[in-house]
Amino acid sequence: MESLVDEKIFYVHCLILNITNFTLNNLNMERSYLDFEKPIEEINNQIAQTIEIGDKGQVDINSTLKELEIKLSITTKKIFHDLDPWQKVQLSRHPDRPYTLDYINSITNGNFLELHGDRNVKDDKAMVGGFGEIDGKTYMIIGQQKGRNTKQRKYRNFGMANPEGYRKALRLMKLAEKFNKPVVTLIDTPGAYPGLEAEERGQGEAIARNLYEMMLLKVPVICIIIGEGASGGALGIGIGDIVIMLENTWYSVISPESCSSILWRSWDYKKNAASALKLTGKDMLKNKLIDGIIKEPVGGAHAEPEKMFKKLKTEIKKNIEDLEKLSPEERIELRTEKFSNMGN
Repeated sequence: MESLVDEKIFYVHCLILNITNFTLNNLNMERSYLDFEKPIEEINNQIAQTIEIGDKGQVDINSTLKELEIKLSITTKKIFHDLDPWQKVQLSRHPDRPYTLDYINSITNGNFLELHGDRNVKDDKAMVGGFGEIDGKTYMIIGQQKGRNTKQRKYRNFGMANPEGYRKALRLMKLAEKFNKPVVTLIDTPGAYPGLEAEERGQGEAIARNLYEMMLLKVPVICIIIGEGASGGALGIGIGDIVIMLENTWYSVISPESCSSILWRSWDYKKNAASALKLTGKDMLKNKLIDGIIKEPVGGAHAEPEKMFKKLKTEIKKNIEDLEKLSPEERIELRTEKFSNMGN
């Protein structure tokens, strides 16, 4: 009985998070640091200690603070100037990084109506979607949603959608097509859920169906990788007229850890695997597998989320405006041609 009450409380809490314009800045949580960000953490700690000393006494800390801020800026730029593929993979998984609902709530200014269910099995919490308004124009926005703590991660199944998630996404895309609204997908998943029950309900068929149907959608479609872009789980909502990656994200048929396990029988070579997979935005753009890269603020999207939200919003509006100048037939022809030529 107690666990049932806890689940209901948690469910209500998640609903509140979905409809409230929360960003990372509102969450009042201590920032997390990756291993290669430790020098940044040390300087931030020094800044915090200096401010604390200044608050307690009559000591003038302005010059010290200025020096530390300059040192922080130089150190941050140096670290993030030339990240290797594995570091970018780590950044894409950063616990403070904005997730799909963070982007949606910000770019729509809270004008987002989430729609639920695949009309067959159930509502998949790992896949969210609905109509959102961006500067007076209505879009269908769909994406995978992860959680920030253990309960939320379990609730969202770690961003790994079941077949009903992909079928829900397709239902919403068809709804957008019916009302002639552009589709925007935000991709952030470690992969489609590989459980036995997912396979029994047709995981492969659901993803394959999405690939086919998305290729033929009559409305403009933009796909943006905002975090992890792993395998068919990402591709299931990744067929679009324009496919873009954020700077510190990755897009690949397999994760570096899984690739390392297969090739070297150990996770210890994941850094080598990340380099070999050519999974960064630069590699993908060079191989003509994506159409562009959105530059992130120095320090990653989580360092200045509001700045990242504005960049994403601008990119969506600009690309949709260009795509709407084409007829549905032209868009479908160009979309099909683009994906057919990949690998040639």
